[in-house]
Amino acid sequence: MSGGPPKGLPSTGPHSLLDMPHPLAGSSSEEAVGGDSTPSPDLLMARSFGDKDLILPNGGTPAGTSSPASSSSLLNRLQLDDDIDGETRDLFVTVDDPKKHVCTMETYITYRITTKSTRVEFDLPEYSVRRRYQDFDWLRNKLEESQPTHLIPPLPEKFVVKGVVDRFSEEFVETRRKALDKFLKRITDHPVLSFNEHFNVFLTAKDLNAYKKQGMALLTRVGESVKHVTGGYKLRSRPLEFAAVGDYLDTFALKLGTIDRIAQRIIKEEIEYLVELREYGPVYSTWSALEGELTEPLEGVSACIGNCSTALEELTDDMTEDFLPVLREYILYSDSMKSVLKKRDQVQAEYEAKLEAVALRKEDRPKVPADVERCQDRMECFNADLKADMERWQNNKRQDFRQLLMGMADKNIQYYEKCLMAWESIIPLLQEKQEAK
Repeated sequence: MSGGPPKGLPSTGPHSLLDMPHPLAGSSSEEAVGGDSTPSPDLLMARSFGDKDLILPNGGTPAGTSSPASSSSLLNRLQLDDDIDGETRDLFVTVDDPKKHVCTMETYITYRITTKSTRVEFDLPEYSVRRRYQDFDWLRNKLEESQPTHLIPPLPEKFVVKGVVDRFSEEFVETRRKALDKFLKRITDHPVLSFNEHFNVFLTAKDLNAYKKQGMALLTRVGESVKHVTGGYKLRSRPLEFAAVGDYLDTFALKLGTIDRIAQRIIKEEIEYLVELREYGPVYSTWSALEGELTEPLEGVSACIGNCSTALEELTDDMTEDFLPVLREYILYSDSMKSVLKKRDQVQAEYEAKLEAVALRKEDRPKVPADVERCQDRMECFNADLKADMERWQNNKRQDFRQLLMGMADKNIQYYEKCLMAWESIIPLLQEKQEAK
């Protein structure tokens, strides 16, 4: 990013920092500091969903996902304890090669989706199709309709403020490409979503519009029932483990929203400082033309400031392109999780309403009606799937944020090392002048 300042992403608005625990505190019982401290929502939830003896249907057993390789020196020295991939990968999807299309009515960007797989569900070993953002949006909606009990990864936000962010700029398109690539990889790594028929169509169909016209005809039975079950019925009480999840997500989104807002402000200040540095350095260079003995030291200072400017620009780019998008993804992830929790509550409300209806009937029924049993099965399936996805999400979150924070520390160390080397380089020039006298 060389031309103009990087564009900030939308913030989540002002939030209070009072009485707010650290956003990464308490991810495991071993990391808790101080015996008298109250466990954070993250810790409580980790305990709730950390039961390895729980049998989860529908491929719900969570599996670790390996973190991407990094050239960062700190990351190379760090061995993540979650970085264990026990699965044999048989599906690989990448998003690349963005292209701009200019039509009479609109201008848009498409991305190439390359799929390689050995699964029997695919007729060919490799596919290559082009998709635009609204196609990704169609896929996500279809996954929500057909897999209501699972957590669907979020898409990058579509809304762009005109005049603030150029949605056709190289910087914006690359940031979105990375987010769309991560979206598909999240689905690919999921033991249930990766086998969804709509995902298969998205990856393989040359013409996706024919499938889009089918509209809402493929809603699942669970999805259909959720739309009309509760009719004003108020849920008695959410189970404690899911209540803890809801409380945690509220706090988690608040923390990340605050970090996002402050990080954007820091980046803005760094950009303003960078502008000043770029004007500051050349002054020494022009001044050196008027001096005799000081020419070489002044030129050295000018070059030193130029090197510091380059290092700061690289740091700012890394923060904008790597740090902020992760924050935004997990803020959106919390919204997705809240949506699944709401659907779970609706299924529970349906089950409770049916039980009350049976209890109010005067006739003596020795057996529970079949529709009540089916509703109970749906609720138990919902609970199991949600627990499995929550544990998978927690594992991903630990890896992503450890990588993110280690990478951020490494980039800052590199920045200050470059500045230190730049300033140290002019010391010999000044010493030589002093010895000559």
